[in-house]
Amino acid sequence: MMRELKVFQEDRVVSATDFTMNVSLDFFNERLKIEDYRGNVESIHKQIVRLLEDHPFTKVIVKSRQEDWKHFLTLGYQFEAIFTGFFNGNDAYSMAMFTENARRTSEYWVYEDETLQQVKELSRSLDVPADPSYTIRKAEASDAAALADLYQAVFEIYPTPMNDPDYIHKLINHHSIFYVAVYEGKIVSAASADIHSTYNNAELTDCATLPEHRKKGLMKMLIAKLEHELKEQQIYCAYSIARALSFGMNAVFHQRYYEYKGRFTNNCNIYNKLEDMNLWVCDLSRRK
Repeated sequence: MMRELKVFQEDRVVSATDFTMNVSLDFFNERLKIEDYRGNVESIHKQIVRLLEDHPFTKVIVKSRQEDWKHFLTLGYQFEAIFTGFFNGNDAYSMAMFTENARRTSEYWVYEDETLQQVKELSRSLDVPADPSYTIRKAEASDAAALADLYQAVFEIYPTPMNDPDYIHKLINHHSIFYVAVYEGKIVSAASADIHSTYNNAELTDCATLPEHRKKGLMKMLIAKLEHELKEQQIYCAYSIARALSFGMNAVFHQRYYEYKGRFTNNCNIYNKLEDMNLWVCDLSRRK
């Protein structure tokens, strides 16, 4: 069963005379995320330290502007990955600060490097497989309960409450696009695009397939549909954060010409533990 938590995340804007920043208190994953900011970097860091006094998270993540990442480096942060084109075409540098050695240390890093190298040896193609046994379609709000059942079946733990139909219903009605694969009337695979309309980027996420329907190319079909929708909306920065231990999901994005842009250490609770996550980014404007 997925763990239950009344409040997964709390978003707030924190401002003073010399800065403002968008903060996510991510209780489920025990991390503090700064998704956007303006102003004095020193003051922003001091506010982060104050927030950690009230919320003793073990990881801080800042999406730094290109001109500030070296400044964050001098304040004790370290570079993890680069979101190319994230801010309306400008890059975002993911900077991390840890408050515990256990959160900073990954026991799977070398194995994940080996997996990544195996993935990069795979040939690339935008060809999409076809299987008449499956129907690929855009999800509707009425699919929320079936999607929740899918995520409950696939993931013991997931970093967002995807086993909650109400949560999925809100996503579909607001800023997320879901595509599903249906087999004999049942949703057996799904993926979504979470759109950031201010900066015109999208995260391809919530990828799940029932075990008995894997290795049939379903995720490639779903990702291709999502990419088409994003291009229709003139959103060209597409990225995904995949489990570094998962050969299959990393392979999907490599084969569709996404580029590996770094790894997040002990980033989120997924499956049954905190896991490292790989970042894959694609500029869809270069797609024919």
